[in-house]
Amino acid sequence: MTRVAGVDSSTQTCKIVVCDAETGTILERARAPHPDGTEVPAEAWWAALCAAGDGLLDRVDAIAVAGQQHGLVTLDRDGRPVRDALLWNDIRSAGAAEELIAELGSPLAWAEAVGSVPVAAFTVAKLRWLADHEPENADRTDRVLLPHDYLTWRLRGGGDTEPTTDRGDASGTGYWSPVTGEYRNDLLALAFRDRIPRLPRVLAPAEPAGHTSAGVLVAAGTGDNAGAALGLGLEPGDAVISLGTSGTAFARSTTSSADDTGAVAGFADATGAFLPLVCTLNAARVLNHAADLLGITMDEFESLAAQAPPGADGLVLLPYLAGERTPNLPHATGSLHGLRAETMRPGHLARATFEGMLCNMADALDRLRSTGVPTRRVLLIGGAARSALVRTLAAQIFDTTVTVPEPDEYVAIGAARQAAWALTGTPHPPRWPARTAAEITPAPDHAVGRGIRAEYQRAQELLYGD
Repeated sequence: MTRVAGVDSSTQTCKIVVCDAETGTILERARAPHPDGTEVPAEAWWAALCAAGDGLLDRVDAIAVAGQQHGLVTLDRDGRPVRDALLWNDIRSAGAAEELIAELGSPLAWAEAVGSVPVAAFTVAKLRWLADHEPENADRTDRVLLPHDYLTWRLRGGGDTEPTTDRGDASGTGYWSPVTGEYRNDLLALAFRDRIPRLPRVLAPAEPAGHTSAGVLVAAGTGDNAGAALGLGLEPGDAVISLGTSGTAFARSTTSSADDTGAVAGFADATGAFLPLVCTLNAARVLNHAADLLGITMDEFESLAAQAPPGADGLVLLPYLAGERTPNLPHATGSLHGLRAETMRPGHLARATFEGMLCNMADALDRLRSTGVPTRRVLLIGGAARSALVRTLAAQIFDTTVTVPEPDEYVAIGAARQAAWALTGTPHPPRWPARTAAEITPAPDHAVGRGIRAEYQRAQELLYGD
């Protein structure tokens, strides 16, 4: 049996799955935690990968890493990190993103150049922040990598080995074009105040990056969302709502996109196609924080929410607990609207939390559709998708049938599938069977879900007049 490993190096955890390369059957699993924070030593990711993969990765034929996108890893001439990596959810670069948009002339100019308009999360904005706030560190920076690039490089021995990346992750930097397949060194220099650090070579989807010291093939790897798309086997017309710490709405497309509003990022995927994507900073974290506020478990929190009336009698939560990326409100805070004596109850707060999180994701899905991306099927994944209430409310609030794949680590599975693809070198990735757990249809009374969204939109208007 040929065994392949896929790594999901996420914000919070390193997760590994080992699969049968032919069937996709999961044979083994492992995980190790990452440090908290919005800046983290890149070495901590490597330590977690080594801990989770100890005794596991030496028994596979190929490996690929899918990692959190956008993070800024800076290396000096000796290959040592210049500073802790800035993660995608570090919003200190929000002002830098605004400056870059103005300096290039317009959001449209950015969308046409690289498919996306910079926001605080993007690597290009983090480079500007570093250049302006830590110029000595900027001067020491010889190479710029993404989190998955760093781990792929370390797997291959690091040192003088040439770092590599892939289309999916490169498309989230803000200085690589999914349309031309080329770096935009002019935008890199603009962001980094005329510095042009060395960048990783961009590999084709099934092109190997190299081998480990033990001879294990290392595939190109990719970003986490492209990994999930590959793990799910997305086809054109499939849209995914992913409810992790953050939330994403994305779809596989055969054509590139360039949304000058900045809401939809025109990413590439891991197969040679495209992955238009909307990202929010607040998804499952909203549920966890609200349950902590009430001092109860998540099961108790869900039970409370299920017993409260739909719409929570007009109580609305805008769930911007970490600022927000879509809508672009990096300095916003969460807010409760509709507080009255009869709504100041734990159950109403719990219900409003579930509904607020899902209304935020419904807005993301609408923005994806507004660019002309067909969404004939909506798949719901991520940790929060395990909740029966989330599934029911998602169908109601999205006003469409929701397909729920069997809960699993689809980012890591996608990386494993890419590793199997790199082993064979075939034109297309291996076909692994889809696993559907449930299909949830909305309730016949569509007015309920529409009413919840209408109240949510009224609360948004109070906040930012949109």
